[in-house]
Amino acid sequence: MANSILSSTYSCVDFRSWRKLRSRMLECGVSGKGRSAIFTNDIEIGKKLYLGMDFGTSGARYSLIDGEGTIHAEGKREYPLYMPINLVKHAFKRDEIVLFTRKKEEKMDWIQSWKDTLFLLLDDVPISLREVVASIAIDGTSATTIIIDSRSEEPLSRAFLYNESCPDALPLVKSIAPAKHTVCSGSSTLCKLVSWWNSYPSSKESAVLLHQADWLLWLLHGKLGVSDYNNALKVGYDPEMDSYPPWLLSQPYSHLLPSVQDPGTKIGCMKEDIRTQFGYPKDCLICTGTTDSIAAFLAARATQPGKAVTSLGSTLAIKLLSSRRVEDARFGVYSHRLDDKWLVGGASNTGGAVLRHLFTDEQLEKLSEQINPFETSPLDYYPLQAVGERFPVADPKMEPRLHPRPESDVEYLHGILESIARIEAKGYKLLKDLGATPVEEVITSGGGSKNQKWIKIRERVLGLPVCKADQTEAAYGAALLAMKGACENATSD
Repeated sequence: MANSILSSTYSCVDFRSWRKLRSRMLECGVSGKGRSAIFTNDIEIGKKLYLGMDFGTSGARYSLIDGEGTIHAEGKREYPLYMPINLVKHAFKRDEIVLFTRKKEEKMDWIQSWKDTLFLLLDDVPISLREVVASIAIDGTSATTIIIDSRSEEPLSRAFLYNESCPDALPLVKSIAPAKHTVCSGSSTLCKLVSWWNSYPSSKESAVLLHQADWLLWLLHGKLGVSDYNNALKVGYDPEMDSYPPWLLSQPYSHLLPSVQDPGTKIGCMKEDIRTQFGYPKDCLICTGTTDSIAAFLAARATQPGKAVTSLGSTLAIKLLSSRRVEDARFGVYSHRLDDKWLVGGASNTGGAVLRHLFTDEQLEKLSEQINPFETSPLDYYPLQAVGERFPVADPKMEPRLHPRPESDVEYLHGILESIARIEAKGYKLLKDLGATPVEEVITSGGGSKNQKWIKIRERVLGLPVCKADQTEAAYGAALLAMKGACENATSD
């Protein structure tokens, strides 16, 4: 019998060129900075460990846990920034930092960066613990899309990022999909696929669509074209029917769609060249993953309808466990299947990335200490890093609103934090109005969960109890999926 996700106890790569990875990073002037936050070598004989990796918007993390959910090692890596040298020189010669940031997003070689980060994380796991890793699962950002040539195993285009909108494809997608469907948003995976399909000039016969987590896992197991029903939702997969719908399968690009399994399902064992390079066991399983916000939800252990998790990372993502499925693309609302329940929610482009753009970590900490969370801020902002919003309003033309700026940085930060809380409140109210189970309690994960003043502000704005999750990292949720896959495999054997 398959384990419930909610009830769990807790291209070909030449690895002989591992040194080339290090030298490439040095040539590009990047370090792929990382650290091991926790490490214990106290492992009982016969005990297995489960490795989860989270590839978020701003960096990657790993968490290594045992069957009781105890963390034995964890760490993080910043993404190496690979881009043309002439772009860097041009931007800094003119001292146009804003221009550089925009062009960096457009020109970044994210695919190479993610690949190198994956292998750096595998190498960061303490050597003495690698030999007892039973399984691995990875989560990635929702709707981040990579299209691969199945013959050459090379990407056919740059990666389409999670928040990237393809308005050119939206009219066609709306003409084939049911009204209000999740794919009827410019940032959906299907819009990205259609946009690529209509613009790619060469043969598409051998092309395969993968989500970020699918692609990273493929590097480890080598079986191209496998996904999970959480990542596949925004390409049109129907988790209720457990299949792609006929309106999607009738399209000329349907052969690109990956096969779909439950999150935390065994795909295969780690490729021999990788496991021997890094010292992982021969029977180390690679399991299907999920999206980063779902992994964060799993880590928080919210198991009853009415419990919600707000992930305060680079972006704001809310997930509410509901007895009823709710979807409405007009508002960026969609439902992920989670066993026999539904994880209803959406992801806004507001969040920590805006704060990081305006303040340093030290400033955020010191300024937050001076905020009175029980006072209402009169400032009304809509904090975005760039034009465009996904949820609770799907508007690719929405402009950031961060003015007027008061003289006091404390007041300014207070206004931004409270404005983000209002967006969160609007999101939960929208879910209720659309028919989801009303929210009763909000658990907080992500970097923003460390800010106690922000938690108090959100409690006041939401009118609900708000607490920090015991486990706040999505990598922990991915590790739970790895455990699920290993347990199911042992049961089936």
